[in-house]
Amino acid sequence: MNGRPIDWVALIIVILLFAIVAVMGFLAARWRRSKEETGLHSLDEWGLGGRGFGTWITWFLLGGDLYTAYTFVAVPAAMWATGAVSGFFAVPYTIVLYPIIFIIMSRLWSVSHRHGYVTSADFVGGRYGSRWLSLAVAVTGIVATMPYIALQLVGIKAVLTVLGLGSPDNALLTDLPLILAFVVLAAYTYTSGLRAPAMIAVVKDLLIYLAVIVAVIYLPIKFGGWDSIFGAAQTKLGTVSQATGKPAGVFIPTEGSYSAYWTLALGSAMALFMYPHSVTGVLASKARNTIRRNAAILPLYSLMLGFLALLGFVAIKAGTKPIDLDGSTNPQLVVPQLFLDHFPSWFAGIALAAIAIGALVPAAIMSIAAANLFTRNVYRDFFRPDADPKTEANVSKIVSLVVKVGALVFVIGMDQSAAINMQLLGGIWILQTFPAVVGGLYTRWFDRWALLVGWAVGIAFGTISAYNVVNPVTHAHFGGSTAAIPGTNFTVYIAVTAFALNLIVAVVLTLILRAFKVPQGLDETRPSDFGADETDPKVKQIEATNQMGPIA
Repeated sequence: MNGRPIDWVALIIVILLFAIVAVMGFLAARWRRSKEETGLHSLDEWGLGGRGFGTWITWFLLGGDLYTAYTFVAVPAAMWATGAVSGFFAVPYTIVLYPIIFIIMSRLWSVSHRHGYVTSADFVGGRYGSRWLSLAVAVTGIVATMPYIALQLVGIKAVLTVLGLGSPDNALLTDLPLILAFVVLAAYTYTSGLRAPAMIAVVKDLLIYLAVIVAVIYLPIKFGGWDSIFGAAQTKLGTVSQATGKPAGVFIPTEGSYSAYWTLALGSAMALFMYPHSVTGVLASKARNTIRRNAAILPLYSLMLGFLALLGFVAIKAGTKPIDLDGSTNPQLVVPQLFLDHFPSWFAGIALAAIAIGALVPAAIMSIAAANLFTRNVYRDFFRPDADPKTEANVSKIVSLVVKVGALVFVIGMDQSAAINMQLLGGIWILQTFPAVVGGLYTRWFDRWALLVGWAVGIAFGTISAYNVVNPVTHAHFGGSTAAIPGTNFTVYIAVTAFALNLIVAVVLTLILRAFKVPQGLDETRPSDFGADETDPKVKQIEATNQMGPIA
């Protein structure tokens, strides 16, 4: 049996806060709904919250969307286990991210507002006149999102484990709370759509800020200050591992780690807003300038993430022992265990609830985003071109349930490392949609078939390269996200190498196909679309006005 005692005070607080946000999720169905809308019967209403979120709601939504439960457990866990290269790179990567949001995502919002696009694949299909390129973007988004949802469950599972819920001898006891949490999540997402995670994100973020701020003030005082904490971390990470014959980790990146560090940061920043859930958060905003204002204030989350990452070093000094149900060391348990060990049970309950709720927000948005991609770019484009808005919404609701069930089965039925490996692949895959999406926001020069072939080459190269990375301890494949550029000793993030190859193929093939005058697809956008704001009419309104003719 599990020897870990249940902390009843912390558990009761987690349950109470979870119940509160669950009620909020169901009530959100009527939140900010137009008087004319009798139900969430379109993707605009169910999948994008009516496209009406202002600056602060968007800020909480994007924060809840991008800074997930897995972020809260994985970043400090990486700092605790291997140090800065695999952990702290997340901080500069989120800083690099915001100029991308400011410049690129505002253009995507504008053209999507004009044409009623719900997904990035909608835009690609409209820009290049290619269902197949649109399908490639959609399938990549769906497949890359699935393990991301599964990793949110890993965050919840870490909380449940340290609370004492679980037994290595009773799988039902271990998984039942996780199943119940996801049943509730599925129910309120089906009922309320994107409005539910938008409302819950406010509570989640306030709890996270409270827990992190208190922790970074109180814990260093308790453990002798940051100098003592950094000293303990440097000693641990510099200790040579008997299994590998190398230091356990990297305290400060050395010259040999620079290329891996900066390419991880840059590649991750470029990839993050290619994910469907990030695009969904952007398109739910009510105005172009809402996106730009958020790019200016979202760095507050980067500050919080930096503090959170340092808790991994605090856990080293504290001697935190993240022991899983089977007796093995599980770094994902470091932060929940740290809070439970060194704070009163009531405050630990608040912090652990923040992590658990932090899984519900992104999981809901991700499942909605994946469902929207399937509905618009698979179901409608290939099976029901005449589907009305209500049918689209109903299909998305059902698919969102299927996606959640798939993620739940994945986590319960497979080893946790499988979800982490799939997420590693997801980052490599999703970056391969960058040329089609971002290239299309600025130019129509690329050929649609060239982009499709470049995408396929990038996917294949990235997958094979990731498979060939072997974990030095477990000897398992998909053992890391960095590898040397073929023919060199220059170690970089695999996704960046695959992206470069993707882009080269797309450019060369475009030149060849243009030389042979291969027909281009129909571009349904116009230059003015990319700078449109909320006050500008949509394309359907413009067409209706033109059909009516000038008013005398």
